[in-house]
Amino acid sequence: MALSETSKGVAYGLSAYIMWGCFPLYFALFDGVPAWEVVIHRVLWSCVFLAVIVTFLKRWQPVKAALARPSKLGYVLGCAVLIAVNWGVYIYAVESRQVLQASLGYFLTPLVNVGLGMLVLKESITRLQIVAVVLATIAILYQLFLLGVVPWITLVLAFSFGTYGLLRKQVALDGLSGLFVETLLLLPVGMLALATLSYAGVSHFGSSTATTLLLLSSGIVTAVPLLAFAGAARRLRLSTVGFLMYINPTIQFLIALLVFSEPLSPEKLTSFVMIWIALAMYSWSAWAGRSRSVA
Repeated sequence: MALSETSKGVAYGLSAYIMWGCFPLYFALFDGVPAWEVVIHRVLWSCVFLAVIVTFLKRWQPVKAALARPSKLGYVLGCAVLIAVNWGVYIYAVESRQVLQASLGYFLTPLVNVGLGMLVLKESITRLQIVAVVLATIAILYQLFLLGVVPWITLVLAFSFGTYGLLRKQVALDGLSGLFVETLLLLPVGMLALATLSYAGVSHFGSSTATTLLLLSSGIVTAVPLLAFAGAARRLRLSTVGFLMYINPTIQFLIALLVFSEPLSPEKLTSFVMIWIALAMYSWSAWAGRSRSVA
């Protein structure tokens, strides 16, 4: 029975991270629609679809409990703003064919989590993890000085998602309920923005059947991987879920090279290799530490 549940967990985890990894192929279809407008619809239709799922799964109790304490919603609102920023920058990266920078951002995220945990939560980390964070920092500085540009997409994606995770630790909501409340808080802004676009006559919603269906589908595309991830998280150890996480940016990296034909300069490749080495150090340290604690 345990093996069966573990197998289901791995299947759910693989499904979630493969879907997230293939997001560049999906968002590339929104040709001509500004990233911020896609985010507006992603918020709106995610909220609608998640409401249906929460109703179907009978999970309204934690949502009602969270909304009944508005004074406690500060962290949730912070999460909502950060995830909206993350979505917007990611979609912009896809539309502007900078998926390599986006994938590097998600490779960097676990190391940002370690750094934030150390600086903000005063968590103790091993020397090897410190070396990993320092190496990742050197990789970003390497890009800055050798390429002469700030890899802002990488940094915004890594720090917005890393900070999102930091705030999310303070919220007593599961993944599904949490995302629903986050999109619910953004819903008034989204509706106002959509009304403004429609009034100005520049909304892409309704401009063509294909674009309208794509915008409507953004809610489902957002929620389905999350539900699969929740299924994995309930059945697998955190270390296994963390290992599977690298599938997402790896697929994005391959899509950037093989599908979008993005150039990979020696400087960029060196930066990626440094991040990969740092991730290997971090993963080894985490695995070794968990093995000692189990022993």
